[in-house]
Amino acid sequence: LRPAPGNGKMVPHPSTRAAMTFSPIDIASFVGFLVLVFAVSLAASRRKKVATEDYFLAGRELRWWLIGISLIASNISTEHFVGLAGRGYALGLAIASYEWMAAVTMVVVALFFLPKFLRAGIFTMPEYLEYRYDAAARSIMAFFMMLAYVFVALATVLYSGALALEAVIGLDVITGIWIIGALSGLYVTYGGLRAVVWTELIQGPALLLGALLVFVLSLNAIGGWGEFTTLSAGKLHTVLPWNDPEMPWLAVFVGGLWIPNLFYWGLNQFITQRALAARSLADGQRGTLFAAAIKVSIPFLIVMPGIMAVHLYPDLIKTPDQAYPVLIRELVPPGLLGIMLAALFGAVLSTFESLLNSAATIFSLDIYQRHWRPSAEPAQLLRVGRWATLVLFLVGCLWAPIVGRAGSVFQYIQMFWGFISPGIVAAFVVGMVSPRTPPLAAKGAMLLGIPVYGLLLWFLPGVAFLHHMAITFLVVVAYMWIVTALRPLAAARVLPVKEGLSLEPARHAGLLGGLVVAAVAVLYLYFW
Repeated sequence: LRPAPGNGKMVPHPSTRAAMTFSPIDIASFVGFLVLVFAVSLAASRRKKVATEDYFLAGRELRWWLIGISLIASNISTEHFVGLAGRGYALGLAIASYEWMAAVTMVVVALFFLPKFLRAGIFTMPEYLEYRYDAAARSIMAFFMMLAYVFVALATVLYSGALALEAVIGLDVITGIWIIGALSGLYVTYGGLRAVVWTELIQGPALLLGALLVFVLSLNAIGGWGEFTTLSAGKLHTVLPWNDPEMPWLAVFVGGLWIPNLFYWGLNQFITQRALAARSLADGQRGTLFAAAIKVSIPFLIVMPGIMAVHLYPDLIKTPDQAYPVLIRELVPPGLLGIMLAALFGAVLSTFESLLNSAATIFSLDIYQRHWRPSAEPAQLLRVGRWATLVLFLVGCLWAPIVGRAGSVFQYIQMFWGFISPGIVAAFVVGMVSPRTPPLAAKGAMLLGIPVYGLLLWFLPGVAFLHHMAITFLVVVAYMWIVTALRPLAAARVLPVKEGLSLEPARHAGLLGGLVVAAVAVLYLYFW
């Protein structure tokens, strides 16, 4: 044993904990969790009609509580437990802006974006661009999303998950990547979105409870809330100078942070697919607002333990991304370690399976059906979707080790999404507020955003990439307005209306959204 910083309590010495193995209870809880996930997946998927809508959108039958839990389970993965906690370890609480401003963004999506998408009855986000602009705009977005899902999203989830397993139980990273990929790929290939969301109903609460356990254990080890705030005073500021190289306040409140947030929560198939599968607009809005309320708690559960790790185990943590896995290994007692690892493993599975299903949906509907087989039958689309899932899983596993060379997992994700997110956000937002904007403007914006953002990264490397995103967004919006002024549409495009879906908004949705925004504002003021 050795004394912990802050309160002198005796905690296991690193060399002792590093040699620990699973107890029988740990093994039983971990295996039991995997068995439960697979059982639920099979039960949710069997005896369902073979239809495109059922496989890709769970038959549009999802209730609000299932949507909310699924959104959180899909979003929170080891890129959070590893990447976000790692940035908390290195940067401090300012990184929580990604979570708290995401909650505010989800309110905007629920109240303003979601009604438009559900009214059109779309399966995918690129499909909306075809209705608003043309088929080429849809294809450009679909192509970009496929590349980003495989080489950014899928790869980072696999790598960060394998990194966590290595830190906690010593499993080789490459082996961990293939185990995670294979387990996720199997039941997503079989069950589609229905299997994903029902297993996330188990994985979501498990990962939140596991995160709460680590937070409580870390807080106890450091000596309580008062000791934590005293030791970490320099890292508990949410507002950093406007020219900070990573989280400048200008980007957080009025600038570049809104671009990835609007893209991720409103236009990203991986996330919006749950809301698109809602049985009504009211369910979609309530589910999104429910997820926003949960999102407010994430900095306490993930970022703050990363900050505590600075004081608890500075000698054990070689890179910031190791902070949270080291906390699990050092603090979680035998008997609970299996449960915590099951929660962590579940977080990886839920996000990876969601990404696989969304990528397969885009490939099947936006690429295969749109360009190769317009008359494809539902059964054929299902076969293509399943084969696409398997291929995507293999490519993601092969690319995942490359992520380890990029440094911080969280920075890798955020920075590389910046190549496509400003142009896509501009295409959607300008198209919604300007009915005469022509297809040329949207296609040019999505293509122009890549070189503009790349040049900013090249010539202004010392400037926060969030500022790069904001500048890129302003450039492509200016381009769209110029094209609109020179070549406006003769008449506004008429979007389709989905039959049989209740488009009545949720009662008190504005009030619920206002409460989420107020909670975020109070937290910013408290940790200013």
